Amino acid sequence: MTDTDAANPGLPTQPYRSALVSGRKPLRFTFAPDEAARRQIAAALDLIELPEFTFKGELAPFGRADVTLRADLTALVVQPCSITLAPVRSKLTDTTERRYAYDYAQPDADELEIPEDDIEALPETIDIAAVAIEALALALPLYPRARGAEFTEAAFAAPGVEPLQSADLKPFAGLAALADKLKKPEEPTA
Repeated sequence: MTDTDAANPGLPTQPYRSALVSGRKPLRFTFAPDEAARRQIAAALDLIELPEFTFKGELAPFGRADVTLRADLTALVVQPCSITLAPVRSKLTDTTERRYAYDYAQPDADELEIPEDDIEALPETIDIAAVAIEALALALPLYPRARGAEFTEAAFAAPGVEPLQSADLKPFAGLAALADKLKKPEEPTA
């Protein structure tokens, strides 16, 4: 079952109450959005298409009152090539692990250190869909490239004008020649 998130209209939600994770038994879940939800997620992440997306895992008790989320993400995404804008298909697999602490206290800004583990405060409800969408966003290739697409130097200019080249745009390229010109010949010493 997926609802929509009030904070992010149009995106699906799949909340679980933290109180359901008790004792020693993990709570297993699968987030596999339908086609309409995948289109909404694709639009939110600037994807061309999201044909497949599954986030499967468990919420397990950790210690007396903490909760650990472990899940495997598998997705097939279609993104625009960062060079040509042609569609690029990518198969993604990733593992997500988060720990939610019941008695988590946010450190003071003056004493802020990078924690060894990713620990968050235990919310009343854990939205599996929001965690899944965030995990997908983090797993996406930053600069997808279509097969054969390469960066090349483009030179554009008005008719009759010589286009600028990348060497012309380097501000310090001519300084060595200028320094040699300005150098006075040394006078002989007696």
